[in-house]
Amino acid sequence: MNFAHTDPALRAVVDRWTTASDRDKLNTLLDRLGADADGRLDALAATADKNPPVLQQFDRDGERIDRIAYHPSYRELCRAAYSEYGLSALSHRGGLHGWDAVPPHLVKYLASYVFVQAEFGLACPVSMTDAAARTLRMFGDPDVFGPWIDALTSTDPEGAMTGAMFMTEPQAGTDIARTETRAERDGDAWRLTGKKWFASNPDADVIVTLARFPGGDDQSTRGVGMFMVPKVLANGERNSFTIDRLKDKLGTRSMPSGEVSLTGAYALQVGELDRGFRQMAEMVNTSRLSNAMRSSALMRRAVRDAVDHTRERVVFGKALFDQPLMRATLLPLALDAEAALALVAYSAQCLQAADGGDDSARALIRVLTPLAKHYICKRARVVTGEAMEVRGGNGYIEEWAHARLVRDAHLGSIWEGSSNVIALDVLRCMRKLGAHRRLAETMRGILAGWGPDCGAGADVLRRRWDDLVVEGDLLLAGDDDSAQAGCARYANELARAAMATLLYDLADFAITSGSGYRSLLVANAYLSGDTGHLPGAALHHLAAVVDGTDVTADAAQAAAPRSDSATGVLL
Repeated sequence: MNFAHTDPALRAVVDRWTTASDRDKLNTLLDRLGADADGRLDALAATADKNPPVLQQFDRDGERIDRIAYHPSYRELCRAAYSEYGLSALSHRGGLHGWDAVPPHLVKYLASYVFVQAEFGLACPVSMTDAAARTLRMFGDPDVFGPWIDALTSTDPEGAMTGAMFMTEPQAGTDIARTETRAERDGDAWRLTGKKWFASNPDADVIVTLARFPGGDDQSTRGVGMFMVPKVLANGERNSFTIDRLKDKLGTRSMPSGEVSLTGAYALQVGELDRGFRQMAEMVNTSRLSNAMRSSALMRRAVRDAVDHTRERVVFGKALFDQPLMRATLLPLALDAEAALALVAYSAQCLQAADGGDDSARALIRVLTPLAKHYICKRARVVTGEAMEVRGGNGYIEEWAHARLVRDAHLGSIWEGSSNVIALDVLRCMRKLGAHRRLAETMRGILAGWGPDCGAGADVLRRRWDDLVVEGDLLLAGDDDSAQAGCARYANELARAAMATLLYDLADFAITSGSGYRSLLVANAYLSGDTGHLPGAALHHLAAVVDGTDVTADAAQAAAPRSDSATGVLL
């Protein structure tokens, strides 16, 4: 088995959004990683989950060491992620996996998507390492931070470093203006004192954090600066901070999260002092898109395992997969997983364009990131839970992966801002950037280029985007309490409309390039389900949906959304 080979959604995305030269190298990477994830990495992840890290605060002589002991399985996973596959380096370095230059962002996201299907917890430190390097490069003095960036993006296990982001404090999670950690000047550097409450990868080599600086506004985020705290000082001594304890978490048990006290810790200023929070937002947004990717990976793994089980399990003389009600259970889960990957992959392309200087793409990724984080991460909790139930009582047993997937899925909608925080960020984008109108305009431009095979979907989506623009305008025109109360539901509708549009775009590309009509079946079924109809044609051809085999044009069209279906889901 191979996680990459058995994922038709992955193949569709690679075909649609990569160039021929990138595609060959990416497929080679995914083939290797897919086989590894389905075998060695999956076994290591199961072992690491059952053997969580342990904090050793003192050595036998009573000296404070704050060392975290990891099980060998986790250390081997680290070698695979950072060194063998270079997941934290792929957006920074050339010379990896056949690319002379730095690969497109999509390569990192898709490779990570396959890796996460085996191991979710480690993906947090990997993402933080990637994001720390990106943030230091964007805002830091290259003469100061160049060596740190090189170490964060290294694939050499002897010299590589890992990164972390410490933001949350006991009294300040979402409300960064309440940050109490203080920074005091120490020559050209700073000393930080304060407590960080939820610090994942707490023994990271490079920590990016926030602290109040002298003379800054104590009532505003403008009084919060961004700083880099190294674990080890230039003289080889440990920096002045302690890991007070590790969190006993529901999921991501393989990876440590802890409480950290900064006690005059040596730190270097990153960027402009009074723009610390705005600069940190770049790191947070990068991590939010990674969160959506990770949640889509959990969905895919859960669906794959559920489908495999139903094909093996015989009930009343018939395989579960062939039972009508089970098909009606599996189909929406498979469609959700495919739609989630489409949104993540398209967002990665937008991020690539934004980094290349495209202002329109920069504005678009600003809203796509919270939309993907809000909807996909929350939906992963439902999909993994339903997939666990498919296996029955065994699904609830830790010897199968389903229980771990469910536990891990719940963190996606909490990390880097809970769902309500993210929905309010969507509302903020709408107010500042007219994001709902910009997104609708972009999606209308995409659907305008489709051929006649996608006509039914284009008609429904054109009306839906019109309705969503009107609804967004009404949301903004009303009082603030009503806008806040309604923004989460509205964000979900924007996300689902975007995912439906992207599924049809994948379908149109597949048809145009001669790859068949299976993707159109998926797009039609997803949009039909979104309007309250579960098409019998898609249920009949469920094997094509989950396996990637082709169907006839007539079969795909039979699943098309009905023209009389409601299109204005909010109006």
